[in-house]
Amino acid sequence: MQKRILGKSGLEVSAIGLGCMGLSYGYGPATEKADAIKVIRSAFEQGVTFFDTAEAYAQGANEELLGEALEPFRDHVVIATKFGFEGGDVQKGVNSKPDNIRAVTEAALKRLRTDCIDLLYQHRVDPQVPMEDVAGAVKDLIQQGKIKHFGMSEAGVQSIRRAHAVQPVAALQSEYSLWWREPEKEILPLLEELGIGFVPFSPLGKGFLTGAIDASTGFDKSDFRNVVPRFSEENRRANQALVDVVKQIAASLNATPAQVALAWLLAQKPWIAPIPGTTKLHRLKENVGGAAIELTAGNLSDIDAQLANITVQGERYPAHLQARVAK
Repeated sequence: MQKRILGKSGLEVSAIGLGCMGLSYGYGPATEKADAIKVIRSAFEQGVTFFDTAEAYAQGANEELLGEALEPFRDHVVIATKFGFEGGDVQKGVNSKPDNIRAVTEAALKRLRTDCIDLLYQHRVDPQVPMEDVAGAVKDLIQQGKIKHFGMSEAGVQSIRRAHAVQPVAALQSEYSLWWREPEKEILPLLEELGIGFVPFSPLGKGFLTGAIDASTGFDKSDFRNVVPRFSEENRRANQALVDVVKQIAASLNATPAQVALAWLLAQKPWIAPIPGTTKLHRLKENVGGAAIELTAGNLSDIDAQLANITVQGERYPAHLQARVAK
């Protein structure tokens, strides 16, 4: 597995990381603990050194899982987690008050079985707390040796600039994929300017870009995709055209659609490191294989040309969550 440096931070990670949320939260029932640990450790064995979690993923349970799974090789991996929701509960709204940042960090250190968090993200911008106060609190924790790097998630241009002026931001984590290219407008140029790495979450379109989901697919009742407009049956049928394009290109490269989607992200900038998640060992192996796929300039222009004629249908969040995407 090749390595990448996130911007100017010096933080080295595997080109493809592992998003661990789905092992505990969001996509149906939590994976059995032994099976989840097997996925995480198998990722490490295949060269993955970048693991992503958050307090809000099952209110700390995902951090506990990751802490146990990675404890044998803690010194050889980069662990990223996040603060920013009241009590670790997304439904209760955001909380980035400095005292909460400190409390969440202390709790995360215990759950992750570590004395230092490699990368701590603000999960979502809190409009009630000045960004300077947030960055200042994280800066203090870095000076105390409890955190190595500061990150932000789904933040907008102004928030990133304000935070970066107080404490350099090592990485931004936001959604970016072949079916959500909004970051290309303002975010990627800003990150290039400031020397900030980019960590795309949902790089496979919450599973849609794998080609394994179609209009007839049913989701578990606890799967949040049930309330995502982009995943309505009608929109899945309309968005199939995009997957068909990816499948065609994948076939020509003797690769899978997921591998092409990940290779496309890696080809955009050398400081991008996507974090696909999975609960299945065969999907993990497939995703890791995406790092070995090299798309030519011709492949990339072909993808752009074909996708230019396709408009993805449906919002990526339901209305009540869309408002949390910061400016």
